[in-house]
Amino acid sequence: MAKARTQFICQNCGAVHNRWAGKCDNCGEWNTIVEEDPMGGIGSGPGKTPKKGRPVALTALSGEIEEAPRIHTAMSELDRTLGGGFVRGSAVLIGGDPGIGKSTLLMQAAAALARRGHRIIYVSGEEAVAQVRLRAQRLAAADTDVMLAAETNVEDILATLAEGKRPDLVIIDSIQTLWSELADSAPGTVTQVRTGVQSMIRFAKQTGAAMVLVGHVTKDGQIAGPRVVEHMVDAVLYFEGDRGHHYRILRTVKNRFGPTDEIGVFEMSDRGLREVANPSELFLGERNEKSPGAAVFAGMEGTRPVLVEVQALVAPTSLGTPRRAVVGWDSARLSMILAVLEAHCGVRLGQHDVYLNVAGGYRISEPAADLAVASALVSSLAGIALPADCVYFGEVSLSGAIRPVAHTAQRLKEAEKLGFSTALLPSASAELPKGSGGRWNEVESLPDLVARIAGSKGALRVEDEV
Repeated sequence: MAKARTQFICQNCGAVHNRWAGKCDNCGEWNTIVEEDPMGGIGSGPGKTPKKGRPVALTALSGEIEEAPRIHTAMSELDRTLGGGFVRGSAVLIGGDPGIGKSTLLMQAAAALARRGHRIIYVSGEEAVAQVRLRAQRLAAADTDVMLAAETNVEDILATLAEGKRPDLVIIDSIQTLWSELADSAPGTVTQVRTGVQSMIRFAKQTGAAMVLVGHVTKDGQIAGPRVVEHMVDAVLYFEGDRGHHYRILRTVKNRFGPTDEIGVFEMSDRGLREVANPSELFLGERNEKSPGAAVFAGMEGTRPVLVEVQALVAPTSLGTPRRAVVGWDSARLSMILAVLEAHCGVRLGQHDVYLNVAGGYRISEPAADLAVASALVSSLAGIALPADCVYFGEVSLSGAIRPVAHTAQRLKEAEKLGFSTALLPSASAELPKGSGGRWNEVESLPDLVARIAGSKGALRVEDEV
């Protein structure tokens, strides 16, 4: 019989090493490599002859298509993020920083489903029953029929779920606390997490119950544990937010049954999470319309238009290397915008510190924010406040041209609904709303934008800096 070969697995990223090392070469973390059994105690041992497989039935691509049965909650923001509700037999992984509100969100969703007659089982591996009951009382969910258990053993959890009527929704909080007797490693290790998640997904597929798994995130913002867990589940949601702000964003990064770019916006209060039907008003609630360096960006999150303020501060520096600080946007894209401004517009920022912030802690990922960022930078450098009733969107190319972006009509309709009567957008934009009372100003290149902003008060103050 061949000798079993041990492996050394990083407990942070799941990378496999042939020998132990103090630092993981894949993620750079120290003291995270642990020796584990490569088989994890699962399946046949080395040297055992595998059994012969059986042929499976093949079918054609054409045929009837059935919609996936869903469980609709009373929380419209959660349903939007999931693509219409929980799909029966699916596994959903929700990640987020500790204390961000994952357990609060799931407790409110469980209570809402229980009031509609669904059988909900909440399994807590981190908190005792008394702690979960205190949260339920605070959220006015103690009067619902949510069944509660405090257990971490995978086999005991599966035996409990198999008793009685099939549950409609099972919540496991969290996957880092699960441990199985089939694996010899400690709870929270890569082998235990992978084994526990695989067992829970198998139960969901066999019974048709929706499974929700809670996972912690690392300091880099990724879900802790092996990335294979994200590939095993059907949907991955990230619960984001800054503890200094009251709002929280539930963002979809993977969904086999719906779109992957939807968001749900919530506001944290002492009574739990409150849904925010119009997030644009939330992100624009504290605007200073007379301050230079502030531009309103009309963005898109899935099918939802969102208006958010982009703030820029350009100040002379006393350091040899100026600072470039970015919050809520891509720092590499900011460097590109600064290079285009200097190369094609003559705006030299080499002796200035540049600070860029997206108001409210919101994170922008689409390139349509280039025009708003460039407008905010030029406005701050020139000391000229941008029009308060104007929104900006468009992609800036390396040649200085303004490229059109998708969903122009939805962005403009959202801006009109919130009282913005002017928009600065690419000249080649299509889908402009008809019969609108707004003024849509088109720009072809970034030099045209700089000249428009600098000449708004009749004095080209930007030229003083070039």
